[in-house]
Amino acid sequence: MYNGSSVKVHPSHGGQQAQYEQDGDIGCCGYILMAFSYLLVGLFFPVSLCVTIKVVQEYERAVIFRLGRVLPGGAKGPGLFFILPCIDDFKKIDMRTLTYDVPPQEILTKDSVTVAVDAVLFIRIFDATMATVNVSDAYQSTRLLAATTLRNVLGTRNMAELLTDRESIAANMQHQLDEATDPWGVKVERVEIKDVRLPIQLQRAMAAEAEASREARAKIVAAEGEQKASRALKEAADVMMESPAALQLRYLQTLNSIAAEKNSTIIFPLPIDFISSMVSPKRDATKF
Repeated sequence: MYNGSSVKVHPSHGGQQAQYEQDGDIGCCGYILMAFSYLLVGLFFPVSLCVTIKVVQEYERAVIFRLGRVLPGGAKGPGLFFILPCIDDFKKIDMRTLTYDVPPQEILTKDSVTVAVDAVLFIRIFDATMATVNVSDAYQSTRLLAATTLRNVLGTRNMAELLTDRESIAANMQHQLDEATDPWGVKVERVEIKDVRLPIQLQRAMAAEAEASREARAKIVAAEGEQKASRALKEAADVMMESPAALQLRYLQTLNSIAAEKNSTIIFPLPIDFISSMVSPKRDATKF
């Protein structure tokens, strides 16, 4: 009767390789099959090398199963490795960082606003054996978990936070996904919120609110400018009242600026004193 060995998996954190310990042998039948496999390799040597020697690339690792159990020592590669015919099988795992788009999710925010949010994931496998043994499809499972985590995290935030605080939301999602996928041998390197789409009615309302706010600020700025200009004119008038010659010079300067322009305006300059002498008798007559 076959008494197979069991393999203990010790998951690790922080991207380190997991350790696998074998707590028994492969049994009598297992040793017989191994001897038979070595016999086949010897009989058909060197043709058998085409079946027993495999190659994995620099970015790949090979998880070898002997009689259905993972060989101790972890994944093999990169380079050459040896398998026995009939009793060994292996699976290649890509260790490169892959990018996945999370489909747009219809999310109801904390302030009851429906938005459509999509994100992008940057993930890689740091332990090929854990990604093979502990989960059937590590990448697909991570994508589905990312969509669920996106809905859960954004459902606790306000709409304003979604638009202004994307970095902290992405960091929170990365932390939660990294903890959940660590037993699968998957490392979530980065999460980015790609787009937040608001309803058309809400976009129009926000645009109208922003336009009204800009108009209010423009009116305030114009009113402050008028106030400062009126104060400056009052100060200039006070200075001219103290010096009649200053008023005369300002009058001549105005005439000079008008004459510099090419227009058909005809100006008849009159002395300021003459105009004031004509106004003064009228004021005296009104007193009597």
